[in-house]
Amino acid sequence: MNSKKISLKSVLVIATTLILLAISLFPYYYMLIQSFVPWDKVDQTIVSNKFSLVSYKYLLNSGGGANPYMWIRALANSLIVSIPTAVISVAVGLLVGYAISKLKFKGKGFIYNTLLIQMFFPVIILLVPRYLIAKSFANSYTGMILPLCISIWGIFMYVNFFVTIPNDVFEAAKIDGASELQLIYKIALPLCKSVTVIVFLSTFMTRWSELMWDMLISPNINMQTLNVIISTQFNSMGNLPGPMYAASVLLTTPIVIMFLCFSKYFKEGISFMLK
Repeated sequence: MNSKKISLKSVLVIATTLILLAISLFPYYYMLIQSFVPWDKVDQTIVSNKFSLVSYKYLLNSGGGANPYMWIRALANSLIVSIPTAVISVAVGLLVGYAISKLKFKGKGFIYNTLLIQMFFPVIILLVPRYLIAKSFANSYTGMILPLCISIWGIFMYVNFFVTIPNDVFEAAKIDGASELQLIYKIALPLCKSVTVIVFLSTFMTRWSELMWDMLISPNINMQTLNVIISTQFNSMGNLPGPMYAASVLLTTPIVIMFLCFSKYFKEGISFMLK
């Protein structure tokens, strides 16, 4: 009886999980299918035996607009601003996290608490002050990257990871003559691969999907990211939903690829967060 109960319980858990998984993945499946069907079949079928690249060809050319290769340029802009932002966020988070958790200096607690307080403020509150500070960098990659390249959440993750590492590990390296930078990049960084990956992916996804800041700091269409182009072109392309589905696929593909490449470390990072 106990084995039957356990078995039945397992079946129910698996069935429920599969149902929830199917519900969560269905929008992405629907978006992908609609991007590959002919325009006269868009939003009229869920399973299709006719596939077409007409929506992607439309985007890879002029996209129906006067600005040639607008969508390709927007995709390139998204990559150009998202990757450096994530890399800088990881570097800053690693250095600050190590300093707060392992170094001794006056005001360390005050600095850390000041950083944490910012996590409780909605991002929209900082939008205007951030623009007033960075408006001289409008319509430039510098203005799109620098104001968003510090992740308070990333610093918080690194601090909480480094406090779990015994100080003896670093003290032994110091005795051997290692400098602080050598401790960070030869000992600390290899130990926190999972945290680094999850901070990088989270920062990349946040920057990749950023809309308000990009619309504010870079109104020039040549500097706009893919997310902004999709938002601004939605009304004008309302009678062509196929290309909009294709653009949405382009928007989500890099995130899916990065997750699949680093899924091992991502799972380890999530496990650390839940501890």
